[in-house]
Amino acid sequence: MISKKNIVKTVATLGTVALGVTVATTVANADSTYTVKSGDTLSSISQKFANDNSLVNSIAQDNHIADINKITVGQRLVIKGDHSEQNSQNNTSVASQPAQSTANTATQSQGSTTSYNSGVSGSDAAAKAWIAGRESGGNYGARNGQYVGKYQLSASYLNGDYSAANQERVADQYVASRYGSWTNAQQHWMANGWY
Repeated sequence: MISKKNIVKTVATLGTVALGVTVATTVANADSTYTVKSGDTLSSISQKFANDNSLVNSIAQDNHIADINKITVGQRLVIKGDHSEQNSQNNTSVASQPAQSTANTATQSQGSTTSYNSGVSGSDAAAKAWIAGRESGGNYGARNGQYVGKYQLSASYLNGDYSAANQERVADQYVASRYGSWTNAQQHWMANGWY
């Protein structure tokens, strides 16, 4: 049986050969991200991607969610594997991209790969993701006046390097020096509306 993916891949390959163009092929089962909306649960998100609850535990594990009953609006979740075809209505909120987590981020910066591993896990990783969701919706390119990136850090803190790896590194340093942990930073944010 020929799948829709194989037909698309074959047509794309034939098209590039006919045009004499060389392109890199991407894997069809790339991970996806999903931005949590009001009323979502891990169960309802699993239903969108797999038509059942089979993904609840893997989504929680892949996104360092300690309590499967606690997700927040704006939080960005990595959905492993190719489940996006199962619900084509969801394309507006799902974007295929390489897997990224706040604990280990890699980015291309002026032709070289730079990576940073923050080592944040458990409740601190959940708090870090929560803050990123509130500050920028998890967007490294977000800007608000002098505040830049996923954690809306002052541009002066980033010293002109707006790469994802540097944003992660500087955010971890800032939070460690000011609050001691991401969990404490989240508590401050909840009390004051900023961190």
